[in-house]
Amino acid sequence: MASMHDKIETNTGLLIVLTLLVVAVGGLVEIVPLYFQKSTTEPVKGLKPYDAVQLLGRDIYLREGCYNCHSQMIRPFRAETERYGHYSVAGEFVYDHPFQWGSKRTGPDLHRVGGRYSDDWHRIHFNNPRDVVPESNMPAYPWLAATGADSRAIEAKMRALRSVGVPYTDDEIAGASKELAGKTEADALIAYLQVLGTTIKAR
Repeated sequence: MASMHDKIETNTGLLIVLTLLVVAVGGLVEIVPLYFQKSTTEPVKGLKPYDAVQLLGRDIYLREGCYNCHSQMIRPFRAETERYGHYSVAGEFVYDHPFQWGSKRTGPDLHRVGGRYSDDWHRIHFNNPRDVVPESNMPAYPWLAATGADSRAIEAKMRALRSVGVPYTDDEIAGASKELAGKTEADALIAYLQVLGTTIKAR
């Protein structure tokens, strides 16, 4: 007489249904409690939403695929914290939609890069990375300095983010386009990088 185990293994449809059920229950058990932990749902003290320039810089960061080589998650291990600084905590990312933790590091982790280098260093690095890091295999991004910041969608984006909990005020949204006036894409991307990880540093 076939055991229940044999019946499940030989019935493809039943096996798929039970596998999906186990994965769903396991996922719920791991994910749902996070929504009730203050450490994962409340911002760390001093955290502010990205301003209009930083927010556009973040969009450029995503558009150019920077996340393919750079993570933004420092793990709580000695080797990590000695190299990069304080480990990442969920409260630093409550306004990030989506967050950019990642795991791949062709280049260094960028979570604590804010304030580590000057704006001029970043400009040189984008134009030709090997001018400041001779062994770098990062491609150059010279067009960022020559392309004006596009402010057409910034107000709509900020309103959308406010609808999911980012505390933008009406004045901040109304003044977003003005903040971007005269800025380049390089300016915006640098503004984004210069704020990464600075909340914990300042604590």
